[in-house]
Amino acid sequence: MSDLKKDIIIATGGTGGHIFPAVSLADYLNKNGFNSIVTTDKRGLKYIDDKYVKKTILINSSSLNKNNIFLSICKIISAILKSIFFLIKKKPKFIFGMGGYASFPVCFAGMILRIPFVIYENNLLIGKANRYLIPFAKRIFVSYKDIEGINTKYESKIIITGNILRENILYYSKKNKDEILGKLNILVLGGSQAARVFAEKLPDVFVKCKKNNIDLKIYQQCLGEQKVDLQKKYNNNNINYELFNFTFDIIKFYKLANLVITRAGSSALAELLNCKIPIISIPLTSSSENHQFKNAKYFSEKGFGIMLEEKDINNGLFNLLQSIHKNKSMLKSIEINQKKHSDKNVFTIIKDEITKLFYEN
Repeated sequence: MSDLKKDIIIATGGTGGHIFPAVSLADYLNKNGFNSIVTTDKRGLKYIDDKYVKKTILINSSSLNKNNIFLSICKIISAILKSIFFLIKKKPKFIFGMGGYASFPVCFAGMILRIPFVIYENNLLIGKANRYLIPFAKRIFVSYKDIEGINTKYESKIIITGNILRENILYYSKKNKDEILGKLNILVLGGSQAARVFAEKLPDVFVKCKKNNIDLKIYQQCLGEQKVDLQKKYNNNNINYELFNFTFDIIKFYKLANLVITRAGSSALAELLNCKIPIISIPLTSSSENHQFKNAKYFSEKGFGIMLEEKDINNGLFNLLQSIHKNKSMLKSIEINQKKHSDKNVFTIIKDEITKLFYEN
């Protein structure tokens, strides 16, 4: 492929769940003969590590907000126009859409300019933006064969790649993980949308665990303004803890934890699955089309983790942690099931498919 122009745009944006896979893909492609540029919105900028991305372009868009649909449409049209001018200037050979509404304008502009594009979906239910783009996409890269929401007439476009993850996650070795037998080392991952809710609801559950002689240490992601209240709560109840906000070095905490409580975002679940860490997933009830519920349910059915609905946190989580404390084999059983899954071939599959498409076009 050395005689071909290998410029590729990776369109992403939003939360770390969209950005981290995009950064990983850009880094891999740049190391393998491609020239990638990442487009993102303002929300995604803070998650981009410049060590792995050569160039980033800001293109802000919007979801379809029913409360102000006119303004939303105006923002989307503006983003599409900006994308058109950007693509005309850069003349890329290819576009890789990472899903989410931030990637939509770039892919749509590519369709107008007849620049081929593929879309990637790592949820168990295909997202709205990707659903609109399916008829025009060359391929649909998906993380799981059980994905729902794709019309059967487009099944020939589906390529099962596995989850796009950071390389240090894909090759994470569990033997480097510190574990203290008999103690629950619980990592609470709030992410951008869940930190506030978890900081409000989980501490009372942990206090109840402490009062019932469940030995635990808490590593909790929280918002900056929540830190003082959490410190006071945990100090007053003699709970061993460590608080943190956003970090690029999440593996530090993966090594310390033998159980994770998290939302059911696809990227977070995929990282924990590949790191072989037992999961309690609490789906975000307001997630688009309740896709987090589908993610959590799938992981529960596969034995990769345990699903708990948010309405059941107060009583259900305590009962669950008490059961795990009494019977550690529950965690071991989850780890055994997790070992059956691996996404290590994801980049090779994607590179091979993209190479084929470059020659086709």
